[in-house]
Amino acid sequence: MTKARPFATPVIPLRPRREIMNFKIFFLAAIVFLAVPGSSPAQGHGVDTNSLSTLTEPMYQPLVERYVLDQLMQLKHEQLSLKSELAEKVADAKLESSDRALKYTIDTTTIIFYIITAAATILVVLGWRSLKEIRDNIESETSKQIHDLTQEYEKRLDDMEAKIKLRSEQIIAAQEEISVTNIVHSLWIRAAIEKSDEERIRIYDKILDLKPNDIEALTYKADALLDFGEAKWALHLANTAVDIDDSYPLAYWQRACAKAELGQTEDAIADLKTAINLSEHLISEISGEKHFRKIVESEEFAEAFGTEVAG
Repeated sequence: MTKARPFATPVIPLRPRREIMNFKIFFLAAIVFLAVPGSSPAQGHGVDTNSLSTLTEPMYQPLVERYVLDQLMQLKHEQLSLKSELAEKVADAKLESSDRALKYTIDTTTIIFYIITAAATILVVLGWRSLKEIRDNIESETSKQIHDLTQEYEKRLDDMEAKIKLRSEQIIAAQEEISVTNIVHSLWIRAAIEKSDEERIRIYDKILDLKPNDIEALTYKADALLDFGEAKWALHLANTAVDIDDSYPLAYWQRACAKAELGQTEDAIADLKTAINLSEHLISEISGEKHFRKIVESEEFAEAFGTEVAG
């Protein structure tokens, strides 16, 4: 059974308390606004002595700052009191819920015991069972009911624990993914403003350490390696990017650039066709790509794209 909590004090509802605090904050803001002196000729580097001699009232309100600080301190105490009351109400609600669950269990067990006792009494009166049999049956039935209730609550607790554990793992995984995403985003920003190709390659390596299957990092690193003359390495990265996502046009574009540098004209043109089929706007970039200078004048290129594309 639940017991009344000693020394319970009446609690002011939270909504009126918030309204009072909002009113006080508004009142303090009005006082501060009124306490700020207006612009006057005495401000700045010089002082107008004629204006000062004609003043009839103080240019500031005495002790306003102290009053504002006191009011802010009072608001802080009231806010702490409000938090304490809220925590107390939450604790009371949890305690009340536990009391209700315990009361339900006790009442259920008591009712079962009363039912069994009434049935046993009827059996004794009619002479169907002996007192010993009735006692044994009562003990057995009561134990069975208690065991069933215990098993049910244990099952509920196990299910709740499994759900909480799964949810915790999901939250941890999400936090780790968010952290990695933030780091990768900052690295991309650094790579965008970095002028040195070597430093950009280092940044792409850091991104790939965090996300090994980042197709954009593989593609941009391949582009940077082509500027260093590492066509074979760039071709390997482009092949990896294509294996990860065969619908990414820039992966075929970079592989075409690498193959063009290695003299694999037909393969380069085939990859270039695939890239343009996936993204038609890339055809306008062909003339500005320096890595295609070895193939733009070839007959295969002219047959595939026409001479006007190279121009």
